[in-house]
Amino acid sequence: MGLDNVGHPTTAGNKLRRKAEEYLQEQFSAQPLRTEVETQKLLHELHVHQLELEMQNEELRRVQVELELSQDKFTQLYNFAPVGYLILDANGLIRGANHAGAKLLGQDRQTLVNKPFIRFIADSTGKEAFSKHLESVLQQQVILCCEIRLSGQEGSLIHGRLQSVVVNSESGKCILTSIFDITESRNLADQLQTAHDTLEDLVAERTKALRQANQQLTQEIENHKNAEVKLQEATAEIRQLNARLKSENIQLQQELTRSDNFGEIIGQSPAISYVFYRVDQVASQDTTVLLLGETGTGKGMVAREIHRRSTRKDRPLVTVNCTALPANLIESELFGREKGAFTGAHARQMGRFELADGGTLFLDEIGEMPLELQVKLLRVIQDGEFERLGSPRTIKVNVRIIAASNRNLEEAIKAGQFREDLFYRLSVFPITIPPLRQRLEDIPLLVRYFVAKFNKKTGKRIENISQTTLDALQKYNWPGNVRELESVIERAIITSKGTALQILDRFEIFREHGERDTQDFKALADLERDHILQVLQKTGWRVEGEKGAALLLGLNPSTLRARMRKYDIRRQ
Repeated sequence: MGLDNVGHPTTAGNKLRRKAEEYLQEQFSAQPLRTEVETQKLLHELHVHQLELEMQNEELRRVQVELELSQDKFTQLYNFAPVGYLILDANGLIRGANHAGAKLLGQDRQTLVNKPFIRFIADSTGKEAFSKHLESVLQQQVILCCEIRLSGQEGSLIHGRLQSVVVNSESGKCILTSIFDITESRNLADQLQTAHDTLEDLVAERTKALRQANQQLTQEIENHKNAEVKLQEATAEIRQLNARLKSENIQLQQELTRSDNFGEIIGQSPAISYVFYRVDQVASQDTTVLLLGETGTGKGMVAREIHRRSTRKDRPLVTVNCTALPANLIESELFGREKGAFTGAHARQMGRFELADGGTLFLDEIGEMPLELQVKLLRVIQDGEFERLGSPRTIKVNVRIIAASNRNLEEAIKAGQFREDLFYRLSVFPITIPPLRQRLEDIPLLVRYFVAKFNKKTGKRIENISQTTLDALQKYNWPGNVRELESVIERAIITSKGTALQILDRFEIFREHGERDTQDFKALADLERDHILQVLQKTGWRVEGEKGAALLLGLNPSTLRARMRKYDIRRQ
């Protein structure tokens, strides 16, 4: 039963009451007159029925009030919701909108009514997408979404996400559509996409550069494949990578050698590294140094390096080759002469000791110095004084002596050709320069160094050195040592055509005696053992890490440990 605005029964309620009264009248007319008791009973039933009707009316009034309150709340929620809502008909005409929806489209709520929603879509793509969206919502009867661009206030563009569903209304089916403004999130997404695209471009550019570099490296590897053609595919790949790593290591070691400022001394083998270590130990001192080694091993370069690293580096390094001067002129060259000191002495001349005052005097091939001059040399070394030829005046000098010899001076002492006391004065700090046959692993470094040197000298562009060439050079005994290797490379640079080094010399693999093989091996082993021991002591017996001995030696830590076991090197 319905209720009016003040809680009275509506027309529908009156009709129901009249039907009840008509029913009662029919009952009274159809039956004979009742007794008083029956009448009282019937009146009582009517009274009960009336009470029930009034209770139902009261319940209906309460429900009506609740419905009206709910409708008011719904209307307020709908009108003032932060999300834009539109009510559309099946053709997409706007039948209603809340405040947020109207504000989003830049219109008044009243002016939106009966306008096609498609008019507010900014582009044809969005209009087509909305039409399909509307059709799908009507067909599927479920909540569906789509994203389109809308024209907002003052021509602004809004990225909107539509969420639509069919609802039943007092006037038929309609479509309830909510509009979410996702402009900010879309802009952020666009910015993110732009950044991603930029990153992709950078990655593509870097990948292209790396690919080009890889192609160049691959080309270099191909230049070393001649000796590996018949190997299996897996072995060939490993050898290619190994050749590549060796090439890079050679270049790196060469740069490290140069950056370590060892000047012309090229190498990284244990034997030459021990020489570097000895040079570092003595260079800053004023100690007399004796350099021992075969002809062509680079004793002169070591002498220059000691001087360059000393505190006397700003003063001259004066060299005297005892084999290049006649015996009768060595004394005047060393100590100087006065005018008329001997026949032909037409002018006064300063000696090499005076020229080297405050600096270093390098006496090369000291073993060839005559015995009579060795006494005078011993006096200069001991007392720092001498007299010029033809003069009684004593001259004081401050000179550091570096001597060198390719002879066995101890054998020369036994033969009476060299003074023992002078030997002990000279050999305060001996350094033995190893022959090239004891450091064959340095040959690739030396070859590349000499190739670069003679490329610059001759204007050639020799760039490729095959592994076959390096293997052949490493199998040769090199009796002339580094000097012989330098001559071979200079000759090859001149005769080579193209960019590949072609060595026409034929080398024989030989050894002088089996005994010398054993001596060379023992000497190299002793040098390597001493060098490893010195580096371990320097690093506090640390093997691995940035400050470990393995890194300083250029070895893998496991390789270093294996050599420590081999030479029985243990921390005390």
